[in-house]
Amino acid sequence: MQKIPRRSTAVANKPSRRTFLQTTAAATGAAAFSAPAFLRGRNLNEKLNIAIIGSGGRGGSNLRSVESENIVTLCDVNASSLNFAAQRHPNARQVVDFREVYDHANEFDAVVVSTCEHTHAFATLPALQLGKHVYCEKPLTHGIWEARVIREAAAKAGVATQQGTQIHATENYRRVVELIQSGAIGAVTEAHVWVGRAWGWQPNEEAAKASGDIVFVQDRPKTADPIPETLNWDLWLGPAPERPFNNVYFPGPKWYRWWDFGNGTMSDLGSHWVDLPFWALKLDHPLTIEAAGPSPHPEIAPASMEVTYQYGQRGDLPPVQLTWYQGTHQPQILKDGGIPAWNNGVLFIGEKGMLLADYGKHTLLPEDQFADFKRPEPFIPPSLGHHAEWIHACKTGEPTTCNFEYAGWLTEANHLGNLAFRAGKKLEWDAKALKATNAPEVDALIHREYRKGWKLV
Repeated sequence: MQKIPRRSTAVANKPSRRTFLQTTAAATGAAAFSAPAFLRGRNLNEKLNIAIIGSGGRGGSNLRSVESENIVTLCDVNASSLNFAAQRHPNARQVVDFREVYDHANEFDAVVVSTCEHTHAFATLPALQLGKHVYCEKPLTHGIWEARVIREAAAKAGVATQQGTQIHATENYRRVVELIQSGAIGAVTEAHVWVGRAWGWQPNEEAAKASGDIVFVQDRPKTADPIPETLNWDLWLGPAPERPFNNVYFPGPKWYRWWDFGNGTMSDLGSHWVDLPFWALKLDHPLTIEAAGPSPHPEIAPASMEVTYQYGQRGDLPPVQLTWYQGTHQPQILKDGGIPAWNNGVLFIGEKGMLLADYGKHTLLPEDQFADFKRPEPFIPPSLGHHAEWIHACKTGEPTTCNFEYAGWLTEANHLGNLAFRAGKKLEWDAKALKATNAPEVDALIHREYRKGWKLV
């Protein structure tokens, strides 16, 4: 088994169930026959040995969701979180630096990554290079180039991967995708996605309080707070630019507002909400991206903004415009009362009607027009459960639905929304070259420089 050195982080027609699974497998490169032989023959009753990287907060929830298997390694930069997880798994190896997890790679088959966003790629890539299965929380990576690196590494590894967009496993999302792809509202030319969360840069403290945000900051703190005794701050920073500890960054989700550590609501909730049109409309890379909102802050992601993507034709699907809204920004049709006043939602506009959806429900509009509508028989198989689906894939080589091929493109698209916002101009995107052809000045945001001692590839 290859050993990674401690300090190198190499750190519409109705398809049948069989057709659906074959199509998914082909798209992901995760079909059973592409899996290593020892995986294809694995006994389903045999338990996986899993390493947990990030065991507090969201990581604690992911840990509980995979406890049907053998938890052999626990890792966290916060001793408090590590000790709490160890109470449930006292026999697991305990590690503070996730790079050291891979010094014992022969002990585990799979890895669950639930670190902060800025270290996702660094904790995930070594696992893929070692042929380990990976479940990684959303968003898959902190940046656009990182998403491309991880997507390509996953394709090469041929292992089971899953991004933590748990809502993807729901029946509601499946029914919406079936309606759109079977042509219930005709060809879709517009999609609108909006969320009411307004966390991030706010013009004043009153606006922050009104939004329900737990943090109000307008600039990087000039003072340092005492580092919690249980926290290894240097490891928490990882590849991000060095700075003194301050309580505005830690614990989560405070960090997600800061460009150095996260990408705000666009990449966080975008992973969940943009997922639905991405799946239903078979999207991958946009042609252009344009954002609107306040003047970009150099340190902090915006509380409110919107982004418009133009996608070209995909097979027999027509070009489509997708618009994202967060915070105080909303679709005009919603503000005008043309659709029900949902706080969060996804609206598909087709040539024969509209479909409005959220996490748990959906409706066809206008309602009277669809009063006698006969829904298609379900053709997307139920999920075993988002984590269970991944575990099953690890043992059988069957595809997952939020694998890194799919999640890589989704993550790139969400990060492109922030890129256009920070650029302050409409971007013309060359996906193959990973370049905004009319904005070379954003290259440093596409592939950022890492702190000394940290390298991804």
